[in-house]
Amino acid sequence: MTDEPLATLPSDTLADRAYQAIRDAIATGGLRAGEKVTERGLAEQLSVSPTPVREAIRRLEQDGLLVRKGPRTVTVSEIGDAALQDLAEVEVGLRGMVARFAARHATPAQLDALDAILDEADDLLILIVQRKRDGELPQRHLTKLMDTMQRFNDALEACAGNPVLSRLLDQARVFSQAERRARRLERITADPSFSLDRYSSHRALVRALRARDSVNAEAILIADARGGLSDLLHAPRTAGESVVDG
Repeated sequence: MTDEPLATLPSDTLADRAYQAIRDAIATGGLRAGEKVTERGLAEQLSVSPTPVREAIRRLEQDGLLVRKGPRTVTVSEIGDAALQDLAEVEVGLRGMVARFAARHATPAQLDALDAILDEADDLLILIVQRKRDGELPQRHLTKLMDTMQRFNDALEACAGNPVLSRLLDQARVFSQAERRARRLERITADPSFSLDRYSSHRALVRALRARDSVNAEAILIADARGGLSDLLHAPRTAGESVVDG
């Protein structure tokens, strides 16, 4: 065994971190459409050498989020409504594939864990509904519910057992996790009943996974993902607000 793979690990890790940091900045509006960025400038902001930033920029160009204008200069892509809708369809399709693979590969222990997470979500939903009846907006419980459902999504992705699919999904997401949360909280503030009924489909999904019914599992997750992204893509906007994840 040579030590070459170990020697490249720190650089790869920094490149991954730089990629995610720049991607999040684009998604949250920290880097705006049309804005010029440089390898050196990004490296200074991230306190890393230009090498991992160069790799991150290459990946973001492939994702269509950056456009190269010169040897060391790129600009943030202009992403119109049509492009966002196209990207949403890609994400929906990939998430459906997650369900399909999970139906084939999920272990009984993994499926039990999914149900346990949904039990936690149900308890939180009861508390949220009770607080809303009292005229409160239970921010802490809403945040905890979103954390719980993120755990569900992560566990579901693990059930698929397909690292390549996970990587493709990460690249195709319309919104980052932080964006999705901010946008959903915005909608809930405007409409307290927003999206709370959507969690009922998750039980049906787990039942389909237990039955190894990949067709039904995929259909359930596609419908849920499409509905969720549509809600967030068409969320009401305030002046100067950047687009966020769903």
